Amino acid sequence: MLYICLKRNRMQASLFLIPVTLGETNHRKVLPEYNREVILQIRHFIVEDVRSARRFLKKTEPSIAIEGLNFYALNKHTCPNEVADYLKPLEQGEHVGVISEAGCPTIADPGADVVAIAQRKKYPVIPLVGPSSILLSLMASGFNGQNFAFNGYLPIDAQERALTIKKLEGRVYAENQTQLFIETPYRNNQLAEDLLHICRPSTKLCIASDITGREESIRTLPAKEWVGQVPDLSKKPTIFLIYK
Repeated sequence: MLYICLKRNRMQASLFLIPVTLGETNHRKVLPEYNREVILQIRHFIVEDVRSARRFLKKTEPSIAIEGLNFYALNKHTCPNEVADYLKPLEQGEHVGVISEAGCPTIADPGADVVAIAQRKKYPVIPLVGPSSILLSLMASGFNGQNFAFNGYLPIDAQERALTIKKLEGRVYAENQTQLFIETPYRNNQLAEDLLHICRPSTKLCIASDITGREESIRTLPAKEWVGQVPDLSKKPTIFLIYK
């Protein structure tokens, strides 16, 4: 099946969206062998960070010749005018891969602009299977998986963040919608504290940290029962979910 797919795509190059492990998880635990075989067919990679992308590729296939690959950085410092140029190999019939820092490209990570350009130019866009902390946390939370919203990062300003939390909690009760959001690791503990002070005591809070990692913890409790129970989250990638 893979051979047929890649043989077909030699006629029309494709943009492959390549998931990465969450943290230092062994790639064999969360990524199918299919991904490795696809990676070996690609010489051009659009990446969030060149160093970590090189490390990921080497772990996936130790024999890969990194020196023969081309990397194009895509992050907050990338000039928008450069993005379209990253897809030029597609015009020459070569596949291009997109790799983010962790999890699935374009999901709370860069890459959507690249995909949009490829779609406009009618190049095939092929998402590969891999871990998404957003979906994994929702699966394990016990919350509504039929109606949910991922809200990204909440405001840094304390007053704005408090208003946003109240607004999202209101949607939980008014729309029966699970609310998910994230924070940078060094602000996780503060966000957890804010949630306990701002949310209703009965509102359920799921804290999912280090998903698929050695210290994975996914736990759901009413806000009032989290008091004194929140672990140290300062260095762990964490997703917060609230529901009724």
